[in-house]
Amino acid sequence: MKQSVVRVAERGWGTHRTVAAAVRAAADGAVVSLQPGTYHESLVIDRDVTIVAAKGPGTVRIAPGRGAAVSVSGGAPVLRHLDLAGGGGGPALLIRGGSAEVEACTVTAGSVEVGHDARAALRDCTVRDVPGDGVRVTGTAVAALTGCTLGPVGRHGVHVDDGARVELRGTRVAQSAACALALTGTSTVTADDCFFGECSDAAVRVAGPARLLLHNCRLHGAGTHGLQGENAVLDARTQPTEPPSAEGAGSAAGRADSSIRLERCEILRTGREGVYLAGESDARLTDCHLTEVGEAAIHVTGNSRLVLERVRAVDLPGTALAVGASAEVLATGCVFARVGANGLYGSGSSLTILTECEMSTTAYSAVHLQGGARAELRTCVVLDSAQHGVRVEHGAHLTALDSRIERAGLSGLDVEEGDALVRRCSVSACATGVRLRTRHRPLLDTCEVRSVRRTGVEIGTGTGATLTNCVIEDCETSGVFFEKDSEGWVDGTVIADVRGSGLVVWSGSRPRVYSTRVRGAAKNGVYAHDEAAGVFEDCTVTDTRYPALYVGANASPMFRNLLVHDTQEDLSSHADSEPVFERCRSENVTIPTMPADTVDEREPAVRGSRPTTLLENSPRAEEPAAEESLPGLLDELDRLVGLERVKQEVASLAKVMRMVKQRQEAGLQPPPLARHLVFAGNPGTGKTTVARLYGRILAALGMLTHGRLVEADRAALVGEYVGHTAPRTTAVFRRALGGVLFIDEAYSLVPPGQGSDFGQEAVATLVKLMEDHRDDVVVIVAGYPDDMDRFLGSNPGLASRFTRTLSFDDYSSADLVRIVEHQARLHEYSLRADTVTGLTAYFDAMERTERFGNGRTARQAFQRMTELHAQRVADLESPGPEDLTLVLPRDLPSEVLHS
Repeated sequence: MKQSVVRVAERGWGTHRTVAAAVRAAADGAVVSLQPGTYHESLVIDRDVTIVAAKGPGTVRIAPGRGAAVSVSGGAPVLRHLDLAGGGGGPALLIRGGSAEVEACTVTAGSVEVGHDARAALRDCTVRDVPGDGVRVTGTAVAALTGCTLGPVGRHGVHVDDGARVELRGTRVAQSAACALALTGTSTVTADDCFFGECSDAAVRVAGPARLLLHNCRLHGAGTHGLQGENAVLDARTQPTEPPSAEGAGSAAGRADSSIRLERCEILRTGREGVYLAGESDARLTDCHLTEVGEAAIHVTGNSRLVLERVRAVDLPGTALAVGASAEVLATGCVFARVGANGLYGSGSSLTILTECEMSTTAYSAVHLQGGARAELRTCVVLDSAQHGVRVEHGAHLTALDSRIERAGLSGLDVEEGDALVRRCSVSACATGVRLRTRHRPLLDTCEVRSVRRTGVEIGTGTGATLTNCVIEDCETSGVFFEKDSEGWVDGTVIADVRGSGLVVWSGSRPRVYSTRVRGAAKNGVYAHDEAAGVFEDCTVTDTRYPALYVGANASPMFRNLLVHDTQEDLSSHADSEPVFERCRSENVTIPTMPADTVDEREPAVRGSRPTTLLENSPRAEEPAAEESLPGLLDELDRLVGLERVKQEVASLAKVMRMVKQRQEAGLQPPPLARHLVFAGNPGTGKTTVARLYGRILAALGMLTHGRLVEADRAALVGEYVGHTAPRTTAVFRRALGGVLFIDEAYSLVPPGQGSDFGQEAVATLVKLMEDHRDDVVVIVAGYPDDMDRFLGSNPGLASRFTRTLSFDDYSSADLVRIVEHQARLHEYSLRADTVTGLTAYFDAMERTERFGNGRTARQAFQRMTELHAQRVADLESPGPEDLTLVLPRDLPSEVLHS
């Protein structure tokens, strides 16, 4: 149907002289055609009419003296090719109802306001020279801007408030005195292929629970123009309409639909941060690019959550990503490169998780964590940092998995009073590989440190660190350096081709080093400085230019089952050194001076094993020899003092094991077998001695490779922090393969009333390892009877694997006397018959309280007897041989010992 046309002209040819008159006269759907000119009137439209400039854009101007040029209160009007100018400082175009279309119009001297429940579509329009907001949308109104240009304006370019919704496409918003785009209330804005920038405040600001989606947009700041671009490009201070769920509270990925989303956007040349999130903001950036921002590219603080996917923040004067307060950031596939400060800076109690990200060419440390900040690096790359690759300090915590750190100007990883769990990572071409100075216990598991200009791993004063299954090679100085009074646990590690010493242990340090190989050191393989200590067990040292081992003055390291081979000299030691050697050997060494064994007179706690004084004819139970006979071992078992029921059960187990072995050799299936045991009894009842003998018996039967005993307790198995326990337990278990793992006071792994204790993780790890290596190891758990029942009930897998309990009774007085007599023979004393009688009475009178130490009590009694004997003999003028050896009743202690 042909539209009717109503013509308007100020003078000359035309039907009407005013636009208002023409609109009143026009029928619904009519076209009101305006001849060129300026119309000084304020239109109010509530009809379905089209108002159009007859001669095209720039020919018709509607400019009232006061009020809006056009007010739409209803209907579906169309405005085309008009210039609208506001009067009196108010809006130039006011749409408060109906559904208006505005095409190719220019709005000046007043804003475009869309409110209430109105609908508005602006296409190819220009809004400029406006004292306030360029476009303001409020209420529940809905507006769409396509191909529009906004600016300059005196406040926000586009301001969306209340519950309004706005869609922008191909629109440019620039030269605003405040923000280019501002969202408040519960408004929603989507923008595609738009430009926001050249403004004095943030290019885009979101405040309150508003929602924003920008796709393929450019957010360009003000650069050097006055105050323009002084705030963040994306400045979000949102408050969520609903609290986060429990699932989302602990992870930046907890919310599937972020309230702020940027996709394929570009952010550059801002006066301050590129992205700034505070309060309870929740944002997601995907495939975005940030560069040339004034401060941090991305700054997240408060309780904000941010997800970054394939974001590039490059060529920056400051930090790429700063995360503080309680904020959480989850970044995947991101690149932070060529930055003037940190790649990631974490502080407060923030959490940052980086997956498959790259941080490179940073002027400060690539990753810097402090305070209570936490960060996880998963399959990340850290390259070319001028300072540290990763720096963790003052209570911060790092978890790094499957990541690389290369070419750091200082340390690849530097931990100072923080904590770190590092697994399957590599550090290379740095000044120092790893530097640890903390009261916490960092863990490096299955890591590589290569080609560093100084030390591979430095463990600072007072630091206790754990290294398991690591490779440290090609270091300019030492491989691992234990500084003064440090501790540490090194297991299954290779140290190779270092220009200094492989392992350096400084004064007061007490590391425990197991199953570690040192080869190709230009100096010593192990250098123990003056007054150093520690345990080195099942280690190998080869191809060193200096002596394989150096032990300084008053140093007392323990070397157990150590092999030195293919080197010039095995040992150089100070005259006042006190090293201890057990089952050590040298092969193909030009100058061999290292003893195979020495007698260790130190306390058992230093050696890591308890002395055994229960055997009749041997000063201590030796580790299994290459070939031991079952009859000889059973005879040795029988000579133990007391323990009659235990000896019978062990002998019975030996018969069962022998029958199992015979069936296997005959090609028959073995019967169900209870290899793992519970030893229930009070302290000092010979549990460790029997465990050691049991391992040797199984080795003699061919059921175990060597039968050697490895002792452990809670401290050896349980870490202090999340992620430390399983590797520590696994390392101890691995050392026991082929032998017996003896866990004393095993019930301490599951303290009563502490269901979340890390000991539960140790138990679960043990259960799995026992299943995986069921034929390679025997596990014996020991402790007080009642506590062991609780221990077995703490995990369903324990009760099914420990089906046999051996009860160790307390020693009788006669047993204790036999132990004292054994001690006397070892130390060349003799006891008269009446002395033995008095000693029996002494033990009979002793209270058997919780502090009663059984065999330990007997040893303490003997020690007291020798002290009293020495005091008596010292008063004799010329004591004879009998005086020096004979213990009399008067040498018995008068007091009753309780422990």
